[in-house]
Amino acid sequence: MKSYFLKIRKIILLFPFIIYISAANDNTLVNTGQNQDTIVVYQFDIKDEIAKPVWRITQTAFKNAAELNADYILIHMNTYGGMLNIADSIRTKILNARIPVMVFIDNQAISAGALISVACDSIYMRPGASIGAATVVNQTGEQVPDKYQSFMRSTMRATAEAHGRDTIIRENDTIIKWHRDPKIAEAMVDPVLEIKGLVESGQVLTFTAEEALQNEYCEGIVEDIPSLLKKAGIENYTIREFKPTTIDKIIGLLLSPVVQGLLIMVIIGGIYFELQTPGIGFPLAAATVAALLYFAPLYLEGLAQNWEMIVFAAGLILLALEIFVIPGFGIAGVSGIILVILGLTMAMVDNIAFRFEGIQALDKVLRAFLIVVFSIASSFILSILISKKLFTSKTFRLALNTVQKHEEGYVGIDLHQKEMIGKTGVAYTILRPSGKVEIDGEIYDAKAEISYIEKGEKIRVVRDEAGQLYVIKI
Repeated sequence: MKSYFLKIRKIILLFPFIIYISAANDNTLVNTGQNQDTIVVYQFDIKDEIAKPVWRITQTAFKNAAELNADYILIHMNTYGGMLNIADSIRTKILNARIPVMVFIDNQAISAGALISVACDSIYMRPGASIGAATVVNQTGEQVPDKYQSFMRSTMRATAEAHGRDTIIRENDTIIKWHRDPKIAEAMVDPVLEIKGLVESGQVLTFTAEEALQNEYCEGIVEDIPSLLKKAGIENYTIREFKPTTIDKIIGLLLSPVVQGLLIMVIIGGIYFELQTPGIGFPLAAATVAALLYFAPLYLEGLAQNWEMIVFAAGLILLALEIFVIPGFGIAGVSGIILVILGLTMAMVDNIAFRFEGIQALDKVLRAFLIVVFSIASSFILSILISKKLFTSKTFRLALNTVQKHEEGYVGIDLHQKEMIGKTGVAYTILRPSGKVEIDGEIYDAKAEISYIEKGEKIRVVRDEAGQLYVIKI
């Protein structure tokens, strides 16, 4: 059993290393053999909700583009938006990039997608595409309080202003001409702002491709990426596309709420079965691997923080103390359950959401809490049903089936305990009412006959019933 456990432990320890090697191999950049005069365009997609995975893909894409000495970065976009803090991180990455960034809006660049698009050096749109509607809303689609709208308004203005302006002097007039008009960017957020000829008060601005072109929020209307590059005057080019790595696919799968729920079930079920079997074996190994698969992707995506994993581990320690050290079930057990649920729940929630969403972020906490509680309850029910099947199945004999007959000398209790009646000793632990006592230098399980008995108090054995010693305080 010991050698078996050591093998399992080695596999668990090597698991992160194997994943790392797999990711490293997938991220290797291969030279395609283009000559030095060829223009390199590095392309990646933003076609999902703006969330942590998109931010990680963006960081990797920009890093790969720099390693390739790419001349341009091209974002192929189609999104209805997502998390504001993630969009802000991506737009900052674009604004600080040394490589020119282009975006091709294939269909939609709404809300957070509009902010990212405005940050790009040039915008190209497919006929029928839209950009705008960047008002900040919660999960139900309702507008959040004005302090969040104010943040988004200023961010959109600052992003448009970052593209610079021209100062034009005509006779005695000085005209400021922005490359991207900040007021237009702000009108995509603020329904109160009115721009004559564009949007009336009470409406949020959203441009079609033609409207964006007319108002210089689009450099051209094109059907596809080759047409975009031709429109931009880029010839003799090679396109290098970002391909999701194995680690990207694994993380995406593990972040699915369904998979997260299954992992929680394996964690709880593994602990349950480990308590039902002697020694340390496969159930604990399964629970450990499931815990790693649960927390590792959340940690890599920045959702799970150190304190949340510490809370989860502390909960497990308290439960272990309650089961193996402290008799009965009290504060340690209840606290352990609360901490385990808290750690699993909060690991699913991005802590930055509270900064931007405040009380609205409680919806995310509640959703995560329901996933955790449902998974734990389901795990307990399934574990009980499976354990009954396993221990009673004729195919899988996991229970001892040998009969120990009384006439062969087997007894169900320790007869030595009968001799303990009347003896005195001390309480080895607190008896509330169960605990342990020390008599003649040996430790016995015992139960207080009357009330609780504090550790160290003198006791006397008054009776023995069904193998259980009953004591009273002297």
